[in-house]
Amino acid sequence: MNAPPTGRSAGVAPRAILFDWDNTLVDSWATIHEALNFLLRAMARPEWSLAETQARVRLSLREAFPLHFGARWEEARDIYLEHFRTIHLDRLQALPGRDALLRHLAGQGVYLGIVSNKTGELLRREVTRLGWSALFGSIVGAGDATADKPACEPVHLALAPSGIAAGEEVWFVGDTDIDMECARNSGCIAVLLGDGGVELSARCAPHLSFADDASLFRALQGLRFNPARPSS
Repeated sequence: MNAPPTGRSAGVAPRAILFDWDNTLVDSWATIHEALNFLLRAMARPEWSLAETQARVRLSLREAFPLHFGARWEEARDIYLEHFRTIHLDRLQALPGRDALLRHLAGQGVYLGIVSNKTGELLRREVTRLGWSALFGSIVGAGDATADKPACEPVHLALAPSGIAAGEEVWFVGDTDIDMECARNSGCIAVLLGDGGVELSARCAPHLSFADDASLFRALQGLRFNPARPSS
């Protein structure tokens, strides 16, 4: 684990933790990969390998699809979403240890939120399917804020119900460079879970990093919690 930025009280836990969704809390690469290749076949494009999908899927649809499909990006979006909706709930799986981690944090009074580049409607359906809706004070997906990750707007939207300002009292936990960049853009503590899949640049460097959920859980267990207080 890297040292946190100077200025944080030693041993004090965050008042709020925002989580990325795909491949931070749930295992979804196979589903995303299948839906993308369904789309690529429909658009008469070469299919991607799983490694290519994992490397290229970072931005939201409204940011990424114009880059990949040009003037046909809205058609591509509709094809992708229609197929994704038919398969994603049946294949949805929480990553190991995530349910216990989230319930522990919620029990400690930590404000929890999700900030994802998955379309907001689909994201909330998945959270509901796993029975986690009550654990989160906010669930922000692509299209819910005026801009998507790595912009800071979805972070501010996710924190709004808590009355907690973006800053060093807030951890942003994710698995990619986009998550780390989003955390830094909003002034939060960037927490990398896993290896990020790519070499991280200076603007995407995490403040804290954990190899897996078990090491993150152990670190959080050793901290002194100051429960989030709702705004009046």
